[in-house]
Amino acid sequence: MAYLGLEEQIQEVRTKDPRYRREAYFFLLEALDYTIDSLGRYDLDGEERHVEPREYLEGIREYAVLRFGPLAGLVLKRWGIRSTADMGEIVFNMVDCGLLHARPGDRKEDFEEVYDLEEAFSLGSATLIDWGDLAWD
Repeated sequence: MAYLGLEEQIQEVRTKDPRYRREAYFFLLEALDYTIDSLGRYDLDGEERHVEPREYLEGIREYAVLRFGPLAGLVLKRWGIRSTADMGEIVFNMVDCGLLHARPGDRKEDFEEVYDLEEAFSLGSATLIDWGDLAWD
């Protein structure tokens, strides 16, 4: 198989599963980088860099608030993301096409019902997580 660029890989995934807009895929990849960096794992490799589903979902929530403020929930909904389970579907679509890697024990079900998007992105709840004392280089 010929090498496909990121845009082409995401388009191929969306051909098989058109529920989510391309922006949702790019956003989740950006949110993964943000989460890895926030957890202090950016310079690590392999298993040490792995992000658990709950960590990833919290990173997605925080990154969405940083990027979109009080409109975060509306933006995600516009892209087809209505639940944390949808985020898991997107993640595993990217695993299936080789954009992301999963551990043998990682499951889509780990993304289900972790938080309610309406609640997580309501004006009173859309606050940033305290990741502790992070070193930003």
